[in-house]
Amino acid sequence: MIRREAAAGGVALVGFSSDEGVQRNGGRAGAAEGPAALRHALADLAIHDEAPRFDAGTVTTQGEDLETAQRELSERVRDLAAAGNLVVVLGGGHETSFATHRGVREARGEMSIINLDAHFDLRDAPYPTSGTPFAQIAQLCGDQFNYSVLGVSEPNNTATLFHTAARLGVRTVLDTELAQLSPAECARVALDCVAGQRPIHLSIDLDVLPASTAPGVSAPAGFGVALEKIRAIATAVAGTGRLALVDVVELNPRYDIDARTARTAARLIHDIVAAHVRCRSGR
Repeated sequence: MIRREAAAGGVALVGFSSDEGVQRNGGRAGAAEGPAALRHALADLAIHDEAPRFDAGTVTTQGEDLETAQRELSERVRDLAAAGNLVVVLGGGHETSFATHRGVREARGEMSIINLDAHFDLRDAPYPTSGTPFAQIAQLCGDQFNYSVLGVSEPNNTATLFHTAARLGVRTVLDTELAQLSPAECARVALDCVAGQRPIHLSIDLDVLPASTAPGVSAPAGFGVALEKIRAIATAVAGTGRLALVDVVELNPRYDIDARTARTAARLIHDIVAAHVRCRSGR
Protein backbone atom coordinates (compact mmCIF):
# COMPACT_ATOMS: atom_id res chain seq x y z
CA MET A 1 0.00 0.00 0.00
CA ILE A 2 1.31 3.45 -0.87
CA ARG A 3 0.36 6.10 1.66
CA ARG A 4 0.24 9.84 1.23
CA GLU A 5 1.78 10.81 4.57
CA ALA A 6 5.54 10.83 5.11
CA ALA A 7 7.14 8.16 7.30
CA ALA A 8 10.87 8.56 7.99
CA GLY A 9 12.95 5.53 7.11
CA GLY A 10 10.62 4.32 4.39
CA VAL A 11 10.47 4.52 0.62
CA ALA A 12 9.32 7.80 -0.90
CA LEU A 13 8.00 8.18 -4.44
CA VAL A 14 8.32 11.56 -6.12
CA GLY A 15 7.24 12.45 -9.65
CA PHE A 16 8.96 14.92 -11.97
CA SER A 17 6.63 15.93 -14.77
CA SER A 18 8.83 17.58 -17.37
CA ASP A 19 9.24 17.66 -21.14
CA GLU A 20 11.43 20.73 -21.25
CA GLY A 21 14.78 18.96 -20.96
CA VAL A 22 13.91 16.47 -23.70
CA GLN A 23 12.64 19.21 -25.99
CA ARG A 24 15.78 21.30 -25.44
CA ASN A 25 17.73 18.20 -26.45
CA GLY A 26 15.72 17.73 -29.65
CA GLY A 27 13.75 14.71 -28.40
CA ARG A 28 10.10 13.69 -28.60
CA ALA A 29 7.72 15.32 -26.13
CA GLY A 30 5.69 13.13 -23.78
CA ALA A 31 8.00 12.37 -20.85
CA ALA A 32 5.96 14.74 -18.66
CA GLU A 33 3.23 12.08 -18.71
CA GLY A 34 5.64 9.44 -17.40
CA PRO A 35 5.05 9.83 -13.63
CA ALA A 36 1.30 9.25 -13.96
CA ALA A 37 1.81 6.19 -16.16
CA LEU A 38 4.37 4.76 -13.74
CA ARG A 39 2.12 5.29 -10.74
CA HIS A 40 -0.72 3.55 -12.58
CA ALA A 41 1.51 0.56 -13.37
CA LEU A 42 2.89 0.41 -9.83
CA ALA A 43 -0.62 0.39 -8.36
CA ASP A 44 -1.22 -3.08 -9.87
CA LEU A 45 1.75 -4.69 -8.07
CA ALA A 46 1.51 -6.46 -4.72
CA ILE A 47 3.81 -5.55 -1.79
CA HIS A 48 5.14 -8.38 0.39
CA ASP A 49 6.88 -6.55 3.21
CA GLU A 50 5.99 -4.05 5.93
CA ALA A 51 8.34 -1.23 4.94
CA PRO A 52 6.45 2.06 4.77
CA ARG A 53 5.96 3.52 1.32
CA PHE A 54 4.48 6.90 0.60
CA ASP A 55 3.83 9.23 -2.29
CA ALA A 56 5.45 12.65 -1.93
CA GLY A 57 3.67 14.15 -4.94
CA THR A 58 4.91 15.52 -8.24
CA VAL A 59 7.01 18.52 -9.19
CA THR A 60 5.89 19.96 -12.53
CA THR A 61 7.93 22.13 -14.88
CA GLN A 62 5.94 25.27 -15.63
CA GLY A 63 6.34 26.31 -19.26
CA GLU A 64 10.03 26.53 -20.15
CA ASP A 65 11.26 27.18 -16.60
CA LEU A 66 13.12 23.92 -16.11
CA GLU A 67 15.67 25.40 -13.73
CA THR A 68 13.09 26.45 -11.12
CA ALA A 69 11.43 23.04 -11.29
CA GLN A 70 14.79 21.32 -10.83
CA ARG A 71 15.49 23.42 -7.74
CA GLU A 72 12.08 22.53 -6.30
CA LEU A 73 12.71 18.84 -6.98
CA SER A 74 16.15 19.05 -5.35
CA GLU A 75 14.65 20.53 -2.21
CA ARG A 76 11.88 17.95 -1.98
CA VAL A 77 14.31 15.08 -2.52
CA ARG A 78 16.80 16.57 -0.03
CA ASP A 79 14.20 16.69 2.73
CA LEU A 80 13.05 13.12 2.07
CA ALA A 81 16.62 11.81 2.02
CA ALA A 82 17.52 13.71 5.19
CA ALA A 83 14.69 11.88 6.95
CA GLY A 84 16.31 8.57 6.06
CA ASN A 85 14.11 7.52 3.17
CA LEU A 86 15.08 5.74 -0.02
CA VAL A 87 13.91 8.22 -2.63
CA VAL A 88 12.49 6.84 -5.88
CA VAL A 89 11.90 9.51 -8.52
CA LEU A 90 9.64 8.94 -11.49
CA GLY A 91 10.66 11.08 -14.49
CA GLY A 92 10.46 13.03 -16.70
CA GLY A 93 13.43 13.22 -19.03
CA HIS A 94 16.96 12.54 -17.82
CA GLU A 95 17.24 16.16 -16.70
CA THR A 96 15.57 14.67 -13.61
CA SER A 97 18.89 13.20 -12.48
CA PHE A 98 20.76 16.44 -11.93
CA ALA A 99 18.04 17.70 -9.61
CA THR A 100 17.69 14.43 -7.70
CA HIS A 101 21.44 13.98 -7.27
CA ARG A 102 21.87 17.54 -6.03
CA GLY A 103 19.10 17.05 -3.48
CA VAL A 104 20.41 13.80 -1.99
CA ARG A 105 23.98 15.11 -2.06
CA GLU A 106 22.89 18.10 0.01
CA ALA A 107 21.41 15.68 2.56
CA ARG A 108 23.90 12.80 2.55
CA GLY A 109 27.11 13.92 0.87
CA GLU A 110 28.97 12.46 -2.09
CA MET A 111 27.51 9.41 -3.85
CA SER A 112 28.61 6.81 -6.36
CA ILE A 113 26.49 7.00 -9.52
CA ILE A 114 25.59 4.02 -11.69
CA ASN A 115 23.58 4.90 -14.78
CA LEU A 116 21.94 2.21 -16.92
CA ASP A 117 21.69 4.06 -20.19
CA ALA A 118 22.43 3.93 -23.91
CA HIS A 119 23.86 7.46 -23.61
CA PHE A 120 26.50 9.18 -21.47
CA ASP A 121 24.38 12.33 -20.96
CA LEU A 122 27.60 14.31 -20.57
CA ARG A 123 26.84 16.91 -23.24
CA ASP A 124 28.21 20.41 -23.02
CA ALA A 125 25.40 22.95 -23.47
CA PRO A 126 24.72 26.54 -22.34
CA TYR A 127 21.61 25.40 -20.44
CA PRO A 128 20.36 22.19 -18.81
CA THR A 129 18.83 19.54 -21.07
CA SER A 130 18.10 15.83 -20.85
CA GLY A 131 21.57 15.32 -22.35
CA THR A 132 23.55 17.30 -19.74
CA PRO A 133 22.68 15.97 -16.24
CA PHE A 134 25.90 14.11 -15.50
CA ALA A 135 28.07 16.89 -16.91
CA GLN A 136 26.29 19.19 -14.45
CA ILE A 137 26.85 16.72 -11.62
CA ALA A 138 30.54 16.51 -12.59
CA GLN A 139 30.80 20.29 -12.20
CA LEU A 140 28.99 20.07 -8.86
CA CYS A 141 31.20 17.29 -7.47
CA GLY A 142 34.59 18.20 -8.90
CA ASP A 143 37.24 15.57 -8.14
CA GLN A 144 34.70 13.60 -6.08
CA PHE A 145 32.72 12.71 -9.22
CA ASN A 146 32.25 8.92 -9.33
CA TYR A 147 30.23 7.86 -12.36
CA SER A 148 29.70 4.57 -14.17
CA VAL A 149 27.52 4.01 -17.26
CA LEU A 150 26.42 0.51 -18.24
CA GLY A 151 24.75 -0.13 -21.59
CA VAL A 152 26.35 2.63 -23.66
CA SER A 153 25.62 2.39 -27.39
CA GLU A 154 28.80 3.29 -29.26
CA PRO A 155 27.00 4.41 -32.46
CA ASN A 156 24.71 6.70 -30.48
CA ASN A 157 27.44 8.66 -28.68
CA THR A 158 29.95 10.92 -30.41
CA ALA A 159 33.72 10.56 -30.15
CA THR A 160 33.67 13.82 -28.19
CA LEU A 161 31.43 12.25 -25.56
CA PHE A 162 33.74 9.24 -25.25
CA HIS A 163 36.68 11.62 -24.80
CA THR A 164 34.74 13.58 -22.17
CA ALA A 165 33.94 10.36 -20.31
CA ALA A 166 37.60 9.33 -20.37
CA ARG A 167 38.72 12.74 -19.11
CA LEU A 168 36.26 12.53 -16.21
CA GLY A 169 37.29 8.99 -15.29
CA VAL A 170 33.91 7.50 -16.15
CA ARG A 171 33.63 3.71 -16.00
CA THR A 172 32.04 2.74 -19.33
CA VAL A 173 30.54 -0.63 -20.27
CA LEU A 174 29.08 -0.95 -23.77
CA ASP A 175 25.78 -2.63 -24.59
CA THR A 176 27.72 -5.09 -26.77
CA GLU A 177 29.96 -5.99 -23.83
CA LEU A 178 26.97 -6.70 -21.59
CA ALA A 179 25.54 -8.87 -24.36
CA GLN A 180 28.45 -11.28 -23.87
CA LEU A 181 27.83 -11.66 -20.13
CA SER A 182 25.30 -13.61 -18.09
CA PRO A 183 22.95 -11.71 -15.76
CA ALA A 184 25.09 -12.78 -12.78
CA GLU A 185 28.24 -11.52 -14.50
CA CYS A 186 26.52 -8.21 -15.29
CA ALA A 187 25.63 -7.90 -11.61
CA ARG A 188 29.26 -8.46 -10.58
CA VAL A 189 30.40 -5.72 -12.98
CA ALA A 190 27.89 -3.32 -11.43
CA LEU A 191 28.95 -4.17 -7.87
CA ASP A 192 32.56 -3.47 -8.81
CA CYS A 193 31.47 -0.06 -10.11
CA VAL A 194 29.90 0.91 -6.77
CA ALA A 195 32.47 -0.70 -4.46
CA GLY A 196 33.18 1.23 -1.28
CA GLN A 197 31.05 2.85 1.39
CA ARG A 198 29.41 5.76 -0.40
CA PRO A 199 25.63 5.97 -0.78
CA ILE A 200 24.54 5.02 -4.29
CA HIS A 201 22.54 6.87 -6.92
CA LEU A 202 21.01 4.39 -9.37
CA SER A 203 19.64 5.97 -12.53
CA ILE A 204 17.73 3.96 -15.13
CA ASP A 205 17.08 5.48 -18.52
CA LEU A 206 14.53 3.16 -20.08
CA ASP A 207 16.10 3.59 -23.50
CA VAL A 208 18.83 1.20 -22.33
CA LEU A 209 16.34 -1.62 -22.96
CA PRO A 210 15.64 -3.07 -26.43
CA ALA A 211 12.91 -1.25 -28.34
CA SER A 212 10.80 -4.42 -28.28
CA THR A 213 10.79 -4.27 -24.47
CA ALA A 214 10.65 -0.49 -24.09
CA PRO A 215 9.05 1.15 -27.13
CA GLY A 216 7.70 4.05 -25.07
CA VAL A 217 10.80 6.22 -24.85
CA SER A 218 12.10 9.30 -26.64
CA ALA A 219 14.91 7.39 -28.39
CA PRO A 220 14.15 3.64 -28.76
CA ALA A 221 17.24 1.44 -28.77
CA GLY A 222 18.36 -0.30 -31.94
CA PHE A 223 20.22 -2.91 -29.86
CA GLY A 224 19.68 -2.47 -26.12
CA VAL A 225 20.41 -4.57 -23.05
CA ALA A 226 18.11 -7.46 -22.16
CA LEU A 227 15.69 -6.90 -19.30
CA GLU A 228 16.98 -9.81 -17.23
CA LYS A 229 20.46 -8.24 -17.25
CA ILE A 230 19.21 -4.77 -16.32
CA ARG A 231 17.15 -6.32 -13.51
CA ALA A 232 20.14 -8.32 -12.25
CA ILE A 233 22.29 -5.18 -12.17
CA ALA A 234 19.65 -3.06 -10.46
CA THR A 235 18.72 -5.59 -7.78
CA ALA A 236 22.37 -6.36 -7.03
CA VAL A 237 23.02 -2.66 -6.45
CA ALA A 238 19.91 -2.42 -4.27
CA GLY A 239 21.12 -5.44 -2.30
CA THR A 240 24.19 -3.54 -1.08
CA GLY A 241 22.02 -1.67 1.43
CA ARG A 242 23.66 1.59 0.36
CA LEU A 243 21.05 2.67 -2.17
CA ALA A 244 20.01 6.26 -1.45
CA LEU A 245 18.38 7.36 -4.68
CA VAL A 246 16.72 5.75 -7.68
CA ASP A 247 15.43 7.65 -10.67
CA VAL A 248 13.64 6.01 -13.57
CA VAL A 249 13.42 8.32 -16.56
CA GLU A 250 12.49 8.81 -20.22
CA LEU A 251 9.18 6.93 -20.15
CA ASN A 252 7.07 8.43 -22.93
CA PRO A 253 3.53 7.00 -22.71
CA ARG A 254 2.55 8.57 -26.05
CA TYR A 255 4.72 6.00 -27.83
CA ASP A 256 4.17 3.05 -25.51
CA ILE A 257 2.42 -0.13 -26.70
CA ASP A 258 -0.06 -1.76 -24.29
CA ALA A 259 1.76 0.07 -21.44
CA ARG A 260 4.66 -2.30 -22.09
CA THR A 261 7.36 0.17 -21.08
CA ALA A 262 5.48 1.43 -18.03
CA ARG A 263 4.86 -2.12 -16.78
CA THR A 264 8.50 -3.05 -17.28
CA ALA A 265 9.64 0.05 -15.40
CA ALA A 266 7.18 -0.62 -12.58
CA ARG A 267 8.47 -4.18 -12.20
CA LEU A 268 12.04 -2.90 -12.02
CA ILE A 269 11.08 -0.37 -9.34
CA HIS A 270 9.18 -3.02 -7.39
CA ASP A 271 12.12 -5.43 -7.44
CA ILE A 272 14.70 -2.75 -6.60
CA VAL A 273 12.72 -1.61 -3.57
CA ALA A 274 12.11 -5.20 -2.44
CA ALA A 275 15.84 -6.00 -2.65
CA HIS A 276 16.68 -2.83 -0.73
CA VAL A 277 14.14 -3.59 1.99
CA ARG A 278 15.32 -7.20 2.35
CA CYS A 279 18.91 -6.06 2.77
CA ARG A 280 18.06 -3.34 5.27
CA SER A 281 15.86 -5.68 7.32
CA GLY A 282 18.51 -8.42 7.33
CA ARG A 283 16.33 -10.97 5.58
